[in-house]
Amino acid sequence: MDSETSDAPPTGRSVPHLPEGDITLVKFVVVGPLGVGKTTMIRSLSDYEPLTTDEPMTQAGEHIDKLRRMGKTETTVAMDFGRITLQPDLIAYLFGAPSQQRFQPLWDDMTGGALGAVVLADTERLEDSFQAMDRLEALGLPYVVAVNEFDGNEAYDAEELKEAFQLDPDTPLLTCDARERTSSRDALVSLVLHLKDRNRRPHALQETV
Repeated sequence: MDSETSDAPPTGRSVPHLPEGDITLVKFVVVGPLGVGKTTMIRSLSDYEPLTTDEPMTQAGEHIDKLRRMGKTETTVAMDFGRITLQPDLIAYLFGAPSQQRFQPLWDDMTGGALGAVVLADTERLEDSFQAMDRLEALGLPYVVAVNEFDGNEAYDAEELKEAFQLDPDTPLLTCDARERTSSRDALVSLVLHLKDRNRRPHALQETV
């Protein structure tokens, strides 16, 4: 995935005040291994120039941050933050969590108050997403898995991927292109629908009491 986002909104715009009226604010997190496209997804989704904390990768980090995909020169060291209006009365705050083990203490703060998460995955290294999934399950945070379509990656059947991830049958799995606003938005909408479906189930309602 070498190109820039092709249908992202204009950048360089400051975030305006929230619109007046009865507005629902929700919080979602985007997680996954190093280099999977978390920053790219938030850039493509955010209605305004997102806050990012990317820093150049150094030789000192080569043995710590093992990255098989070539061409990545920066990494998130704190978080990414963006905002998208899903409906006139529904605004979502998006937090991208760093993947490296040394930044894991940030997860507790970043996932606090979140309704759910998008787990980004790469078919060339599916196992690298397991840690994020395990952590979300330990936190009791619902999620969907979005397989990022990197250029040149082999395509797999959805059932093969579900089996490889050992996903709960109710956990949505989809493919997306994190560079594309529409594709990234579909992943976010899938998460919203998943949360709505969970809230319709009696056991889900009991868990929230």
